[in-house]
Amino acid sequence: MGNEQKSGLQETLETGRTAAHMVRGAMKAGKTVSGAAKGAAAGPYGAVAGALWENRRLVGKVIIAVIALLLIPVVFVVSLPAVIFGGLADAFSSTAFSDAPILNNNAAIMENVAEITAAIDGIMSGGLEDTMEQIEADFASSGADEMEVINPYAGSPLYNANQFIGMYCAYKSGDYAGISIPDMERTLRAGQSHLYSYTLAEELRTRTETDPATGKEVSVTEDWRVYTIAYNGETYFSEQVFRLDGEQMALANSYAQNLSLFLGDGMMQGITEWDGKYIPSLGDVRFTDGVTEVVYYNQLDERYAGKPYGTDYIGSHGCGPTAMAIVVSSLTDRAVDPAAMAEWSYQNGYWCKDSGSYHALIPAAARNWGLNVYGCTAAEPQRILDALAEGKLVVAIMSQGHFTKSGHFIVLRGVQDGKILVADPASYNRSGQMWDLSVILREASRGAAAGGPFWIIG
Repeated sequence: MGNEQKSGLQETLETGRTAAHMVRGAMKAGKTVSGAAKGAAAGPYGAVAGALWENRRLVGKVIIAVIALLLIPVVFVVSLPAVIFGGLADAFSSTAFSDAPILNNNAAIMENVAEITAAIDGIMSGGLEDTMEQIEADFASSGADEMEVINPYAGSPLYNANQFIGMYCAYKSGDYAGISIPDMERTLRAGQSHLYSYTLAEELRTRTETDPATGKEVSVTEDWRVYTIAYNGETYFSEQVFRLDGEQMALANSYAQNLSLFLGDGMMQGITEWDGKYIPSLGDVRFTDGVTEVVYYNQLDERYAGKPYGTDYIGSHGCGPTAMAIVVSSLTDRAVDPAAMAEWSYQNGYWCKDSGSYHALIPAAARNWGLNVYGCTAAEPQRILDALAEGKLVVAIMSQGHFTKSGHFIVLRGVQDGKILVADPASYNRSGQMWDLSVILREASRGAAAGGPFWIIG
């Protein structure tokens, strides 16, 4: 074998050894992903497969390398979107943090994730500004007297960063070597102006004012234009920018779910194993063992499971609306069931296609029903205990653990004998158990948005 061929074989074997070392390190660090092979069978997406692809002319002569690679128990990199490693070209590079390759360096990965998220956030904000400019231009040319803008995203843009990352890497599946953070930002920015759209309603509104000449109150009728902003983001990009086919979309969803598991952010809340089955109606269930009597709903209850949540179902993706149905029905004089809450969430932009709910659903729904809500971190256990002792409820977004394989909203409903009582929207059995606070703190989402992972309500 010539030197050039030997070099290619050595490089490929070295890549395999590095990947195997990375996998062992990930396992020791507890970072392996449940179902990690979801993204592994769709072509040369990973750094290991990439190394083989670059040496494809030598494949017939490096079959030993292929066998060695196939012996790796979990090819970790192909289960995650490669852009979080800075792109596959740099996946095995060292960084300023250490000599370890990026894909085995948690600090470097987290820095890349933060950079990606900041870029997406800037694009989302820019898209919202573009839409506001369109609205202002429309109003200026209309001749109307006044305008009102209904904008559910005024506090902060809503988006599933994991889904954008997954779609981008699936889109680049034919050009794995071109994956990079700058390229992803350029691609997303090209569709920025279509991230949001608006609908228009024209209304005649009457107000009273004092006539300065007579001092009498008179009625004045005004022509108002009411603009309602809607978010198109993930759906628009999958269909119009990336133009993903069914196989690519499935890969993108797997990437997004694996990334959510890896980051522990609870963004992907679907019950992946849900097959359309439901449980018999639970009827009127109330928990009375805490300070506050809690009205319990279950998303798998036959009354709600098959009801729509956007284009998903409450049974598969409706833990967020069900949790807030529990909270609102327990803390107000309004009985709001999961179907009604899911419709409100959808109409107000808090449903996230194939992913459940944006975390902002929790504070938004609480405020809509007149409830005080405060975000709380896992570093503030006493605040949680004090709130529960005062009869307040606490919504938590959980990551992989006792309550979920990916992400899941639950309600903390009280304290008894030093243990936490919960109302789990997906399990009546878990709702009847008492839980160590340490388990809940440990398994709460590490990357929750909208003030989470805990929201004190009441």
